[in-house]
Amino acid sequence: MPNSISTEVITSKIFMLRGKKVILDRDLALLYGATTKRLNERVRRNEKRFPEDFMFQLTKPEKIELVAICGRFDSMKHSTVLPYAFTVCFGLLEESVIF
Repeated sequence: MPNSISTEVITSKIFMLRGKKVILDRDLALLYGATTKRLNERVRRNEKRFPEDFMFQLTKPEKIELVAICGRFDSMKHSTVLPYAFTVCFGLLEESVIF
């Protein structure tokens, strides 16, 4: 993750979902300077290095609600892809495993 990213920028990308603080795959990829596709590929290749609950895929109703309440996710409105949510403690600390 580039050192020039402020704490405020990172914090603004974190929200609560299923009772956990999470960051979406697209935001985590942006912080790491990668594409969402590449991030998800690398995570899948290294799945055994992470605990089972470090990420989960949003359901369609969760995605619809997220798009409805948060304007920065408008670009996901017509996408058929369901995003992944990474728990904050693993998403932000495991750069060396993912990249």
